Amino acid sequence: MKTEPRDLRTVLVTDCGSTTTKALLFEKGVDRWRQTFRGEAPTTVEEPVADVTVGARNAFAEVQELSGRVILRDDGSFEITSSDSSRGIDLYLSTSSAGGGLQMLVAGVVRSITTESAERAALGAGAIVMEAVSADDGREDYERIERIRHIKPDIVLLTGGVDGGSTSHVVEVAEMLVAAAPRPRFGDTLRLPVIYAGNSDAAESVREILATLANVVVVENVRPSLDRENLGPAREAIHEFFLSHVMSHSPGYGKLLSWTPVPVMPTPAAVGDIVQSYAERSRQSVLCVDIGGATTDVFSVFPDQQGKAVFNRTVSANLGMSYSIANVLVEAGAEAIRRWLPFELGESELRDRLRNKMIRPTSIPQTREDLFLEQAVCREALRLSLKHHRALAVGIEVKRERSIADVFKQSSERYELVSMMHLDIVIGSGGVLSHAPSRMQAALMMIEGFALQGITLLAVDSIFMMPHIGVLNAVHPQAAQEIFEHDCLIKVGVSVVPVYAPHAKIGTRLAEVYVDDALVGVIEPMKVARIPVSAGHTGTLRVVPLHRSIDVGAGIGQICERVIDFGECGIIVDGRNRPFSSDSFSVSRQHDVYEALELLC
Repeated sequence: MKTEPRDLRTVLVTDCGSTTTKALLFEKGVDRWRQTFRGEAPTTVEEPVADVTVGARNAFAEVQELSGRVILRDDGSFEITSSDSSRGIDLYLSTSSAGGGLQMLVAGVVRSITTESAERAALGAGAIVMEAVSADDGREDYERIERIRHIKPDIVLLTGGVDGGSTSHVVEVAEMLVAAAPRPRFGDTLRLPVIYAGNSDAAESVREILATLANVVVVENVRPSLDRENLGPAREAIHEFFLSHVMSHSPGYGKLLSWTPVPVMPTPAAVGDIVQSYAERSRQSVLCVDIGGATTDVFSVFPDQQGKAVFNRTVSANLGMSYSIANVLVEAGAEAIRRWLPFELGESELRDRLRNKMIRPTSIPQTREDLFLEQAVCREALRLSLKHHRALAVGIEVKRERSIADVFKQSSERYELVSMMHLDIVIGSGGVLSHAPSRMQAALMMIEGFALQGITLLAVDSIFMMPHIGVLNAVHPQAAQEIFEHDCLIKVGVSVVPVYAPHAKIGTRLAEVYVDDALVGVIEPMKVARIPVSAGHTGTLRVVPLHRSIDVGAGIGQICERVIDFGECGIIVDGRNRPFSSDSFSVSRQHDVYEALELLC
């Protein structure tokens, strides 16, 4: 198959998910690359089929039927393009999260230093972190050993210590790993894959200790010094192990790997790559969420104090819209979910409805009330997953003069990277957002779930093609960019949310909103409204605060101005202060919000 960008005109990409395999056809048109046809089929990695390629071929067949393009030969192999432009493909690519995706155990010495860096490396590589163990996590050794023993990870990432520092603590963590002797998920045919990314002086000792238990690879330290992270080498090693030790032992993946000349990527890693690429290209701060049935992934790119863009990903493995919907109820509470509803619903009935969804995870809402309840749960899943993300997406600021005691007091020197007031664009993906009956519903879920502030562009992934574009980006960045910006990214609208001190006397109007120097609306306290703007119009949005204590995104009392490519919902102004107060919520207030945004029609 071809891999040179100049030779590519037709590319077939699959995402082999836990339940569904989605195939997309990308074709080069007269003016640009386009996503043209889509097919999907149940994933077949589990018994009784136990061959992921069967589901992939079924998805190919649907694309072939819809497009009229011959993709598969009679013998089941790919038809390669020739002089006949209606036959074959130039390249096949794939991502995968089937079989539960990539599952990892990370271990370090100090929770707030090396272990957190290891978590960020694993999450950025597309893994689910099953457990994070550190020497100072408050548990006794036997408790850690017992916990590790019951985990069956695909890969272990072991870290600890800065280069040139003490080696004893990280050696003790390695000995604890040997005592626990965890078995890999594919334990019958595979030695435990361990990546060591700690103090380089301890590398040989760790390798000797783990020699009887694991296949050990040593890479550069994820935390070579207290004020610097180095996550790249660990992430690359995770990808290598994912292909050579995890994918190759999964049912049918050997055949899938032989179909493509490009490494298969974990689905979250592919999404992360396109988010990073878009943020770098557009020079924007980006927040992206992929909310699924069992998990919610959050991706962000924000500048640190030196102005360098920093990428972070977290996965909330217990927050989702079907399999994990009861966990959202338990963690958020019934009252937190009920506050988003524009109608009365008793707590017992709410719990019963959500339990029904959990035991019938593939069902879809049948009534408007069911739909609004599901979207209320979505808001809480977004809120909780962002809270988790912000706890891990931190920057490091280290003083030059330190004492030994300071090493264990990192909290005062850590700062949050995610700033909602300086967020340029939020991208929503996953069925509840991408397939909401109206774009306004998706916009409101993101505005309320993430408690957006200032001026933020709202967008959704049209048909969940970000994984496909992410793996294409590794081969043909220009094609990936064109498809992402024209076919994938649907700009929904712009949210404008003034923020002010809770007890400030702000009067009856918060701010004035101008588009291209024309006054188009005002923002009133506790009111939500929509200001229509022609979809696709690019213009200058200027928000003028009407009180010196109000911040609309440029600082307290300052006018905020941005050039915006407006979406189909125009401008959504929200006069409810942040953080939300109890006064913001009641059935009548939420009913007014829905009515103002024409969601009750």
